[in-house]
Amino acid sequence: MKKNINLTEGIIWKQVLFFALPLIAASIIQQLYNTVDLIFVGNYLGKEAAAAVGASSLIVTCLVGFFTGMSVGSSVVIANIFGSGKKGKVKDAIHTAIGLSFLGGILLFIIGYIGAPYFLKWMDVPQEILKSAVSYIRIYFFSLISVITYNMGSGIIRAMGNSKTPMYIQLIGGIVHVLMDALFIVIFENGVNGVAWATFLSQTINALLILYYLKHTESEYRLKFKKIRIHKEVLLPILKIGIPAGLQSIVITLSNVFAQYHINSLGVEAIVAFTAYFKVELPIYLPIVALGQAITTFSGQNMGAGNIERVKKGAKVCILMGIGITIVSSTLLLIFGRQAFGIFNHDRVVIDYGIRIIRTSFPFYWIYVILEVLGDTIRGAGKANPPMVIILSNICILRIVLLFVIMASYHDVRGVAITYPITWATTALCMLVYYLKGNWTKSLNY
Repeated sequence: MKKNINLTEGIIWKQVLFFALPLIAASIIQQLYNTVDLIFVGNYLGKEAAAAVGASSLIVTCLVGFFTGMSVGSSVVIANIFGSGKKGKVKDAIHTAIGLSFLGGILLFIIGYIGAPYFLKWMDVPQEILKSAVSYIRIYFFSLISVITYNMGSGIIRAMGNSKTPMYIQLIGGIVHVLMDALFIVIFENGVNGVAWATFLSQTINALLILYYLKHTESEYRLKFKKIRIHKEVLLPILKIGIPAGLQSIVITLSNVFAQYHINSLGVEAIVAFTAYFKVELPIYLPIVALGQAITTFSGQNMGAGNIERVKKGAKVCILMGIGITIVSSTLLLIFGRQAFGIFNHDRVVIDYGIRIIRTSFPFYWIYVILEVLGDTIRGAGKANPPMVIILSNICILRIVLLFVIMASYHDVRGVAITYPITWATTALCMLVYYLKGNWTKSLNY
């Protein structure tokens, strides 16, 4: 089994970079089989099925986002304890996190199965696709037990310095997902339910592989099913970090609804252009997120070891690497923007809109590195509330206000696009002020 890595010693830039690379690869794999889902649905099932999946996506995104935040809480706590060298506490944290994932998954499945038709009616899903959407989302809720277990387990593994194993498992799950899409949709002709069953099977395999790895890892951190229980002294810190991170994810998702409202008002070509934009930006966005995840674990381990100066050096290295990577990738995409948008749509008006969007936002994307790295450094140190408040105030509330103000007088795709760099800058500034104040550097005791 892959040996866990201690990030409290060694050359910082090498450790952060080589820890982040598998995270980037895992994100790319996730995006690829999400794209395959869209290809199968669009080409084999038609617009009604695509609408049924789309109508359910907001609920799914919110729920998965919340428990991804909870897995961040577990990861930070375990990284902190791992860095402090308290092996017995690490075992308690691992068993608590897995127990929490089982309980959370079962609870959400029950709530979702019963509440699915009510949730969708509340969202005003059209009657003609309601039945398909309810059927799809109920199967998806069943898969949440596996989704949450995988996210929690991969967070545990990354917290101990190993980012490669979750990537390999993600790759296996991705291959299974594509094969199951073909089996259920093309061969068995299960329609929209086939997409959900493909998700269920691939995520279940991911969860089982994660549990198998944890059961057979180094003996001092090995998962033993009979010892899974909730340890209160570990649960409370996990919730303290995980709940704010989860709520942040939900509110950001909901705020995107307001952005979509303004995008929809610009017409079909603008909607298609922004849909493509969110794919075109991934080569810039994914490395930044991976560096953020890397510094979270780095910060957690080093705070546990009391190496606060090393945490600060790690944040600086991460920001410099991230800005360098972002400038290169954004410049290349600005140069080859038409070709990038052409992959997703050949309409000249759509491509022209896309070029306007990236010329407005991409030159400033390096600012996003600062807010992401500083926020994840602070969160990795166990302070989840300040980043949440800063991000919600700027990325959510301020952006919504700006959208209404700017779009009232400048009704153009650039009016929506300009709100992104403005709110990146205000968020980065607020995060920098809090970071420099140093309130996050107080050591944690679990």
